[in-house]
Amino acid sequence: MTRATTVRAILAAAVLLVSVFITLTMSPRLGLDLQGGTRMVLQAKDSETAEADRESTDRTLEVLRRRIDSLGVTEPTLTRSGDTRIIVELPDVQDPRKAAEVIGKTAQLTFHPVQGPGVPEGAEGEKDKGKDKEKDKEKGRGGKELNLPDEDGRPLALGPVALSGAGVKEAKASFDAQQGAGWTVSLDFHKDAGRKWTKLTGEAACNPVQDERRRVAIVLDEKVISSPQVSPSVSCGTGLPSGSTQITGSFSADEARELALLIEGGALPVPVEIVEQRTVGPTLGAAAIDASARAALIGASATALFIIVIYRLFGALAAVALAAYGLISYAALVGLGVTLTLPGLAGFVLAIGMAVDANVLVFERAREEFAARPGKSSSLRASLAAGFKGAWSAVADSNVTTLIAAGLLFFLGSGPVKGFGVTLAIGVLASMFSALVVARALTEIASRSRFVADYRGVNGIGIPGRVRTWLARRDPHLMRHPRRWLTISAVLIAVAVAGIVVRGVNFGVEFTGGRLVEYSTSRPVDVETARTALAGAGFGDAEVTTAGAGDISVRTKDLDNNEEHALRSALAAEGGETTKVRDELIGPSLGDELRRNALIALGIAVLVQLAYLAFRFRWTFALGSVGALVHDVIILTGAFAWMGRTVDGIFLAALLTVIGYSVNDSVVVFDRVRELWAKARKKPLPDVANQAIIQTVPRTVNTGMGALFILVALAVLGGDSLEDFALALLIGIVVGTYSSVMTAVPAALLLERTSKVPPPARTRAPRARQGSGRRDPLDNGARV
Repeated sequence: MTRATTVRAILAAAVLLVSVFITLTMSPRLGLDLQGGTRMVLQAKDSETAEADRESTDRTLEVLRRRIDSLGVTEPTLTRSGDTRIIVELPDVQDPRKAAEVIGKTAQLTFHPVQGPGVPEGAEGEKDKGKDKEKDKEKGRGGKELNLPDEDGRPLALGPVALSGAGVKEAKASFDAQQGAGWTVSLDFHKDAGRKWTKLTGEAACNPVQDERRRVAIVLDEKVISSPQVSPSVSCGTGLPSGSTQITGSFSADEARELALLIEGGALPVPVEIVEQRTVGPTLGAAAIDASARAALIGASATALFIIVIYRLFGALAAVALAAYGLISYAALVGLGVTLTLPGLAGFVLAIGMAVDANVLVFERAREEFAARPGKSSSLRASLAAGFKGAWSAVADSNVTTLIAAGLLFFLGSGPVKGFGVTLAIGVLASMFSALVVARALTEIASRSRFVADYRGVNGIGIPGRVRTWLARRDPHLMRHPRRWLTISAVLIAVAVAGIVVRGVNFGVEFTGGRLVEYSTSRPVDVETARTALAGAGFGDAEVTTAGAGDISVRTKDLDNNEEHALRSALAAEGGETTKVRDELIGPSLGDELRRNALIALGIAVLVQLAYLAFRFRWTFALGSVGALVHDVIILTGAFAWMGRTVDGIFLAALLTVIGYSVNDSVVVFDRVRELWAKARKKPLPDVANQAIIQTVPRTVNTGMGALFILVALAVLGGDSLEDFALALLIGIVVGTYSSVMTAVPAALLLERTSKVPPPARTRAPRARQGSGRRDPLDNGARV
């Protein structure tokens, strides 16, 4: 065994041991869509500038953290997103009404002297009513007077703020049985605030008993929650010396605790608005995990069986490397603390199928090298080494294009789509390690066996393969009339565009704004019955559909949490016990932003891929590849339009993945065109392209089959939550496999007719050492 093989084997063993250790000792971090809970995105807004800055958002985040910690939620997560947004994740919270109520309150607590009875509501003229309210609002920040009703509805004229909630050291809810006050909230002040409290109560005590001016008003968010009289025992100018007070007001236990929580948590520096809210039931998450696990097991088993049939012993070793890939990528996700979301879980399963690609590239190239080395004793080892060396360029280029797609998903996606981008990137890196280190070490060790080297039917490299044999027997000339293939592509695009125009694109709530809620009922309820029940409850504009397995999906434009509760009650009257399975609320401004970001992501994806391909290949090849991926995007969108499927963030993740896959296939074909053209510069380019296609078709077919096994398993077994995702990838991979050959290559051939750039130059390679399989690459090292 050579030193290089030994190093690879040791490195592979070390990484696998570390992966096993991480897998056994650490648990994955599940997203809310897998463990159940509520996710909110809050927009911080300054009332003056309409847009908060980073500093005020940070202060708001800390106040919210204190409030949520007091709610008793297990392991809540709060993070700032950008300068003005805060993401709040609350595991196991299925009814977000209470959390939203506590989170959304500004909790501006102030203490005011009472100057006397205020103007009764409605006594002022209608003309001045709105103007007076604005004036009161401004004076509440420190003006001379404020006209508000007290807790009994009587109007009070309040003086300027004498003390703010920032002076409160502690707020505690308690039940006062001795005084008969019921539930109260006790406040303890800081030292300076305590002196202000003593001064405020001392000034109030200078007024006669039962006089309105002897009261002190406690105002929360411009509402008088209590206005107690200063005790007759307190003398004028002395005030209450204890530095504490008690808020009474016929509170219930929950109201007193919530008030204490808001006061002690502190006031929000700026108001916040809920622009996105998602709630997922734990049963949906558990079902998604089980479904994805079954799909992964069955799909991976089918993929492993397929490559074993195609590549025999080396295919079995690749299957072992595939298992190693799964272990390494899972350990990387857990070790790095990546939050595993539902799209991320699907991406993890999908990457299993895509991980086969590097092995297929190597084995197909090794088959070609073996056929060119008949009768040599070391031909298997040399062919295998040449296969790994020759496939490196295509493996690197194809994985870079996929990493570009993953990066765009992370930087321009939102929520779970970011998780898919991270998972996809980790999967790409892990697949390269498993193919170029683990699989290479295993196959190099096996190739040294005399039995494996002598029996071609055992090693799988010494046989040409059925696809290659079929093509060699028929020798088709596919590129003789390139315009015919472009005509077919144009027809497919026309059909897709017709679907977009006639049926329209069914944008999800994520892109349009609104609310989408799915319910599971104990008794079956048909759509018409549910629609009638909701219309009777005042939700006549709600869009009601089935959501699979008898569940009901309700989509509306505007629906707050209290209205959602009423909607669920109306549905429960027909369906019995009604459980909320999924809940998505997207504000209209955020929907517009997400839709705009989706278009930006697609545009950047096209431009980045064009720039990369133009750098790595000829400009004609780059334009042909980009034309093919635009072809794929239009056809996939049109297919979803014809089928009435939802286009949302998950669809965007699938679309960008298809772009990476399509460019991946084009890279492999053009890499071979460049190599063959450099060897025969005077040969007509259509003949060169045809030869390249025939040589790379076995890799394209075998890689596509590996991915299709996984996707079919996801589509059939993944449940409703993964069905659209798997369907989009199925359509995209089939269309992308076609377009990378029958659209990209013909387009490049037509563009080459106008190009004045000479063919790629051939670099003369020194003679290879006998039996070593080492040779300098042709051109710039590009071999497939």
